[in-house]
Amino acid sequence: MDGKEKFSRGKWPWECNGEGCRVGMPWLFQSLFNAGKVITSLASNNSQIKLKAAAAPSKLSPEEQGEAEERALALALATKKEATLLEFYSPRCRLCASLANTVAEVEAKNGEWLNIVMADVENKAWLPEVLQYDIKYVPCFVLLDTYGTALAKTGTPASRLHVLTGLSYLLESMWPIRKAMKPVQSSDDTSPNQGR
Repeated sequence: MDGKEKFSRGKWPWECNGEGCRVGMPWLFQSLFNAGKVITSLASNNSQIKLKAAAAPSKLSPEEQGEAEERALALALATKKEATLLEFYSPRCRLCASLANTVAEVEAKNGEWLNIVMADVENKAWLPEVLQYDIKYVPCFVLLDTYGTALAKTGTPASRLHVLTGLSYLLESMWPIRKAMKPVQSSDDTSPNQGR
């Protein structure tokens, strides 16, 4: 066999030794082949992730979503924290969606005295609150005290900055109230000098 015959069968003449020729790829093609393997494995993993997401439970129905949000408000008021911030939003509102991370940060930062509850204005379950607090725009934040009484709400949103400024004013308005509130000692508490 000459080198031409070996090459025509798909074998490279420089990979031959005394025992025969080894079928293989040149190093340049081997690196491309390895890259193709990586891409293929990523694509198959990605399709598995998509399949898992498709098998995950579907979103809540509007009724279930409304009930969950109403339970969140009831729980927030039951905790007797100093304030609850009720955020009225619409799932179709891009400004509302852009505030999600900021609202989560506000809740994490002020969680010891503040609860934040989301309320979808497009959900019929929130119609009484929408009417009660005169919600005509979204996003709209309503500040509630410990007993659920509305203290203030943000104005008509002209921009993201305008909404964030209104939210900041609502939170700042609680400082005098928070300073005036003093912890009430229960009858179980005894001072160290009481028995002497």
